[in-house]
Parts: sequence; C-alpha cells; structure tokens
Amino acid sequence: MTENAVRKVRDEIENAVVSGDLAPGERLDEVQLATRFGVSRTPVREALMQLSAIGMVELRPRRGAIVVSHGPARIYEMFEVMAELEGLAGAHAARRLDAKDRATIAAAHEGCRAAAETNDRDGYYYENETFHFAIYAASHSEFLAEQCGALHRRLRPFRRLQLRVANRLMASFEEHDAVVQAIFSGDAEQARARLRAHVVVQGDRFGDLLSAYAETARRNTG
Repeated sequence: MTENAVRKVRDEIENAVVSGDLAPGERLDEVQLATRFGVSRTPVREALMQLSAIGMVELRPRRGAIVVSHGPARIYEMFEVMAELEGLAGAHAARRLDAKDRATIAAAHEGCRAAAETNDRDGYYYENETFHFAIYAASHSEFLAEQCGALHRRLRPFRRLQLRVANRLMASFEEHDAVVQAIFSGDAEQARARLRAHVVVQGDRFGDLLSAYAETARRNTG
C-alpha cells in the first residue's frame, strides 16, 4: 500500500461526499469502492479510517462506513473557529519565527505561487496545506498546532471546493502574500488579522462556497 493510493481514494471519496454523489447516511462498501477506484481494499480501508478521524464518515460495528452530513451552518461554524485558531498561530509565528521556519514558509509560499500561476487547483490545494501547516509549526505551540491541524483536516474537502470558485486561486495566493509579509516583519497583530480574514468564510465568500457546493451537487444529480 502506498501513501499516494490512500490519498487518491481519500480525495475521491471526499469529492464524492461534498458533491452529493455520495449522500448523507449512505453506506460505503469497501469492495465496491476498491472496484470503483481500481485499488485493493487496503488503501480503501485506510482512507475510510482517515475520513472517520475528521468526521466525514462514521465507522459503525457490522455496518461499515456511513457518510456523515455537514449542513451549511455547521460548515460556517467550523470555518469561524478555524479562522480564530489560524489567527492565533499566525500571531505566535510572527513573534517566534526562526530561520528554519522562515525558509519552510517561504518554500511553501513559492509552491503556492507556481500552482496559482498555472491555475493548478489540485496542486495549489496541496501546496496550500503545506503552507498552513508550516505556519502552525512556526507558532512553536505544540497544542495549538495539533488543534489547527485537526480542524484543517476536517475542513479539507470544503477548502478544496472553495478553490473552484472563479479567480479564487490567485486571490488566495495574494492573501498568503500579505500573511507572509506580516509574519516575516514580526507584526503579530497584522499576521493575526490577515490570517483570520483569509480563512473566515462570510458574506460573499460564504455565498460563493455554498453556490459552488450546490452547483456541483446539481451536476451530479441532474
């Protein structure tokens, strides 16, 4: 079993759940999923365990995996909390940054730039994850990094969906750039404010997310 195989299956299941192709309450059969994705049952089982850890599926005795429903209000609440946690991580990073942190964040930021400039949504999605996790590490707060990482993983499929909104990749990169400038200059309050604004989903951006969510679901059920 390879990590890439597990990631492929996990991502495909995430996309199917978010798009509505796999409905809330639907049972996920390991054999059927293995056939669908052209893999053995082992990466499917590992992918389902990872999805269970973030609350996307529920593993039930003798029933296997069941798709869990996430309504708009729940998604909004998770993004609100994520924004506050990331803002705190950014503030800590601005105060505690060392040379290794700076190099790691800069490299991740350049990875995001390359993906944004080529409109590579999948590439940006993974580079974006690396970027955010680099900031969590730079906070030098193990507990905060753990909490940020856990919630980031729970919101992973919805972050991916957000990147499908028109012009979102370059806008996201520009927001990253402002965050990097604040952290590298040691401005904790600006780092907090810019990261919070980058993550929180409200107003037009929340509407865009829900619109993309509904449109994807319509295409898959129409």
